Amino acid sequence: MVQVVLLGTGTPNAEPWASFPAYALICNHKTYLIDCGPGAVRQCTKAFYQGVGDLKPQKLDHVFLTHLHSDHCGGLSEVILVPWVLERENPLHVYGPKGTEEMCGYLLKAYEKDTSFRDDGPEPINHTGLQTIPHEIQEGLIYQDDAVSVEAYRVKHGSLESYAYVFQAENKKVVFSGDTCPVDIMKVIAKDADLLIHEAEYCEALKERTPAWKKYHQAMHTMSVDLADIIKQAKPKLTVTTHRILHLNYYDTQVSMDEVHRREDAL
Repeated sequence: MVQVVLLGTGTPNAEPWASFPAYALICNHKTYLIDCGPGAVRQCTKAFYQGVGDLKPQKLDHVFLTHLHSDHCGGLSEVILVPWVLERENPLHVYGPKGTEEMCGYLLKAYEKDTSFRDDGPEPINHTGLQTIPHEIQEGLIYQDDAVSVEAYRVKHGSLESYAYVFQAENKKVVFSGDTCPVDIMKVIAKDADLLIHEAEYCEALKERTPAWKKYHQAMHTMSVDLADIIKQAKPKLTVTTHRILHLNYYDTQVSMDEVHRREDAL
């Protein structure tokens, strides 16, 4: 059975109703994280206590980063450290664009006081679970085991190197867009997918923004009407929108959750 868990569907904004981007694909009791925004490990733990046994933190040993924006990788230090403290034995494999190796190295260096104390001190901790093995990827097949195969495709998120991922598992096809403006390749790789998880930005809400911000967002993200065109062409069996940018002014006045959902449904 293939299972996909939405651990976080938010944006860089500090939204109380949505955690930062993170997803898990589970197949044959193997777990693969796609992005790991801040709090991703705790979201896994929450799902574990709700009955998703394969999201036990100690099982987190593969993560695929779509790009290196902080809302998508700000929880990487948690994925490195917390499962290890909880006695993960396997090394952590991190797949991502150029810069992934440098990021992993800096994070390990930043927490060296902590890890040295645990590793060399009285704590009965293993020496392997902290090992972090980065893989800087290019387009094509980037990973395969007896449960899944993973292909990476370049998308366009401004000038930042960014990838969409296509997971094939048990004759199921699951596509993660990452952050991207509309690109023709999505119509191809999402063709007849069982599940497409794609970012979306609401066109009506964008009208509230200044011309400079409109130009920025249209170059970086996929407007809702453009996503509709992708879906029409690719015909995935199910599409889940994520990273939904609403542009509602939540920070000047307090807005209730009911009001948030009402405005979102009205867009």
